[in-house]
Amino acid sequence: MADENQNEQTENEQVEETPEETVSAPEGPVAPAAEAAEEPTAEEPAAEEPTAEEPVADVEAEAAAAEAPEAETAAEVPEAETPAEPEAPAAEAPAPKRKRKRLPRSLRHRHSKPKRERPAERKAITRLPKPEHPRGRRQERRGVVVSSGMDKTIVVRVDAVKAHPKYKKVVRRSSKFHAHDEQNQAKVGDVVRIVETRPLSKTKNWRLAEIVEVAK
Repeated sequence: MADENQNEQTENEQVEETPEETVSAPEGPVAPAAEAAEEPTAEEPAAEEPTAEEPVADVEAEAAAAEAPEAETAAEVPEAETPAEPEAPAAEAPAPKRKRKRLPRSLRHRHSKPKRERPAERKAITRLPKPEHPRGRRQERRGVVVSSGMDKTIVVRVDAVKAHPKYKKVVRRSSKFHAHDEQNQAKVGDVVRIVETRPLSKTKNWRLAEIVEVAK
């Protein structure tokens, strides 16, 4: 019994000395005696071992918990920042034009007009003579007099010879014109030249220019 009490006292002294040695020991490799002192004896209660590990586990858990939200935010930020897929451009309806508010005539803006000085006496209106312009180019026809029975009017037949545009056949066509003959000079069978003029009657728009050949 005395031996057991002595062993317990020595162990208690070693346990009390170990913290002082660890505090006073310089940083660096731990001496083998200190390692032996730190190792728990077989008779020490087993509940003291987890006490040293619990704070370490708590610190690691807190660090992991602190890093977890940062990782989640880092994961969420790219999703939020990533631009959404471009949607098909919707057909934008043209904005209706705003109608201008109509104001009554009395409230509208009036432009100032400069007043002209009126002369005391008015000048007389002078008519200038019209300048004489040469007549424009008028159409002419050459044909044979067919009838001269009317007074101051002859009927002239104009023959036209053309080739058909597609079949190239020579086609002869004739047309009649009523021409004005002021002096009744032309006779049937004469070759005459007629010129276009103003309407002289319902069917007469030509006049006799000259007799080219007299009938035999």
